[in-house]
Amino acid sequence: MLPILKPRNRSTWNARVARAQQRAEERSAASEVLTFYARVLDFQRALYEGCQKSRKLAEKRSGKLRENLDWGLAVTALADLVVLVQRHGPSTLADQSDQLTSVAGLKLASGWLNSDAQTYGPASFFSRVVLEPQAEYLAETETWPSGKVAGNRCPNCESLPQLAVIRPEGDGGKRMLLCSLCHSEWEFRRILCPSCGEENHEKLPRYIADGVPAVRVEACDSCGKYLKSVDLTLDGLAVPEVDEVATTVLDVWATEHGYSKIQSNIMGF
Repeated sequence: MLPILKPRNRSTWNARVARAQQRAEERSAASEVLTFYARVLDFQRALYEGCQKSRKLAEKRSGKLRENLDWGLAVTALADLVVLVQRHGPSTLADQSDQLTSVAGLKLASGWLNSDAQTYGPASFFSRVVLEPQAEYLAETETWPSGKVAGNRCPNCESLPQLAVIRPEGDGGKRMLLCSLCHSEWEFRRILCPSCGEENHEKLPRYIADGVPAVRVEACDSCGKYLKSVDLTLDGLAVPEVDEVATTVLDVWATEHGYSKIQSNIMGF
C-alpha cells in the first residue's frame, strides 16, 4: 500500500524566503549561511514562477516525474545561478562555479539526479537549486503514482526524504516525511527508521538542543543514519525546510556522535 500524499502541506516560496531572512537576523552564528540561503530561495522562487512559461513542463506528461523535467530551462537557470554564487556565495562554491559551462552543467545535474548522491558538493548544490522548483511544480500539478516506490521514498519523484515534519492532528501530531527534491510530504510511522526500517524504539534515540525544542535529531542505532524533524505542534510558525537548515548545531552534534544524515540539505548540512 502506497503512502498517502499530502500536497497541500507545502510551505509557499514566499514563506520560506521570509523565514530564512528572519532566522538570519535571529541567529548570529548561522547568519552568513542563512542570508545566502535566503538569496537562494528567492532565486528558486523566480524559477518556480517561470515554470508556467515552460513549453516542456506544459506538455502532456507521461512516465515518471523526473522524466518530465525541462533540462533546457535548468541549464539557463544554471548560468544565472553561477552569477549569484560568484557575487554572494561562499568561496568554495564560487571557485567551482567557473567550470559550469552549459554542457558540463547539464551532465552534472543529470548525473546527480540519477545517482541519488548523498555527499554534499557542487553537483548537489547547483543541481538541487535549479531542479527543485521544477520538481515541486510538477508534483503540485499532477499525481505521479508508482507501484515500485518504497515507503521511505517520495511517492511522486522517488527521492530520499530531507526531514520529518510533525503536523498537528487531534490531540497529538502526525509524522510526515518531506521530499528532498519535490518537497512533497507523505505519512510515515512515528516509531520507524526511514532508512533501514528499524522498529525497536530503544534503537531510535531522539535528541534536542537547548533553545530549539521544535527541531530534533531522529537517529537510528541500527544503521547509523539520522534525519531531523520539525515539530509544528511546538512551533506553529516554523517553516520546515528553513528551520531544518537553521539548526546546523544539531547536524554537528549528530556527526560528532557517529551518525550520518539520510540526505544532506541544500546547504550541505
